[in-house]
Amino acid sequence: MADTDVRSLAELLAANKGHAVALTGAGISTESGIPDFRSPGTGLWNRIDPMEYLSVDALYARPETFWQYFAEVFGPTLAAQPNAGHLALAKLEAAGFITGVITQNIDGLHQKAGSRTVYEVHGHLRTVHCQSCGRTYPMSEALAQLKKEPIPHCSECGGRVRPDVVLFGDMMPAAFSQAVAAVERSSLVLVVGSSLTVSPANSLAFQTPHLAIVNREPTPADGRADVVLSGGAGDTLSAVLRELNLA
Repeated sequence: MADTDVRSLAELLAANKGHAVALTGAGISTESGIPDFRSPGTGLWNRIDPMEYLSVDALYARPETFWQYFAEVFGPTLAAQPNAGHLALAKLEAAGFITGVITQNIDGLHQKAGSRTVYEVHGHLRTVHCQSCGRTYPMSEALAQLKKEPIPHCSECGGRVRPDVVLFGDMMPAAFSQAVAAVERSSLVLVVGSSLTVSPANSLAFQTPHLAIVNREPTPADGRADVVLSGGAGDTLSAVLRELNLA
């Protein structure tokens, strides 16, 4: 990560101030101790087939297995805390450089960091809802039930509950349409910690005149980006804050 690259990103943000939006992926949260999904050797999907265990089909056909793996994979995430990358994006929003964050993550760390406008295009881990009556519960209550029974149920009607996340086989939520609209209003997308390989969220990186990418590994969109910085989200964005006199 060269100083000139950091300066270039800061200048790009300044030139598009108020007309930029961030797009984040799993790479920003690895610095909070949350494993990503697709990295060779360490990605979660190297040891768990999500279509087999964490899809809509699994939820309905094998609910006990679904919840067993869901709690194992995502339960620890509830205790995670935001890192310097999340905090930097919140500062960029507060200072007016970006209008919000579109995230592929379900961990809620952007909100914990203070980001106000967050489009959670894959849902979130905060709650579950009853598939019969629609009542919403904190995720922590569902996970607590799993210590006593194999499938969490609604305390009102006894119906089965499901996480408020986008599972494999689900339709995209309303937040995705809102994210598309946010990108259409923007002149710059700042990608942070995303491999840009997951559809349809990756398409958002190709819909604005200007693109900046902060990621440890190359992405399919590097060739059209104005600026590409190879590095961690925390160090890189903290350096950008200093360049913008926000640190």
